Amino acid sequence: MNIQNMGIIERKERERQEVRSLILEAAQQAFIEDGYEKASIRAIADRVEYSPATIYLYFKDKNEIFFAVHELGFEKLILEMSDAIEGIKNPLEKLRQQGYAYMKFALENPAMYDLMFIQNAPMEAIFDNEEWACGHRCFELICTIVQECIDNKLIKISGLELATMSIWSFMHGLVSLKIRNRFKMFPQEHIQQLMSASVEQMIELIQHD
Repeated sequence: MNIQNMGIIERKERERQEVRSLILEAAQQAFIEDGYEKASIRAIADRVEYSPATIYLYFKDKNEIFFAVHELGFEKLILEMSDAIEGIKNPLEKLRQQGYAYMKFALENPAMYDLMFIQNAPMEAIFDNEEWACGHRCFELICTIVQECIDNKLIKISGLELATMSIWSFMHGLVSLKIRNRFKMFPQEHIQQLMSASVEQMIELIQHD
């Protein structure tokens, strides 16, 4: 293959990726604003001024689009959680900073977090891909740090998956209450302080006495 043909192929692939990104951006907004059920292929196509037929050149159905949008959110979350612990040696401090990174992601991206974890979308939209790979990567990232804490006898919860799920559930509950405006009974200026204190309380509870 000559250089000219390679250049044409690379340009077409770049253009394809750009169109795919535009479709996913439009789909994300449609899912967030309209909900999964109402966000039809036609509605997504209208947002990018393409025909539904063009959308089907990139995705076989709405479930596949939803899965791709879902993965984008998890990739961002995983990156931020990984960056938060870079250079930290103490496993418990890693766990603390992961918790803050998780909370920061949710509060800075409430619509995406809602789409990833709260909004009522059918799970078959995720498991059509046979494995919830992005969810597993996020869970495993937390598991790795929790295992370090267990190995160093820094937390008192027995069982890796139990400990990890307990911690994840705690953080999810905390940020979900904030995102869905369930902290209205508290003065607004105290909410961030309350959430930060809650993370510290969680760390204290899972430590050995």
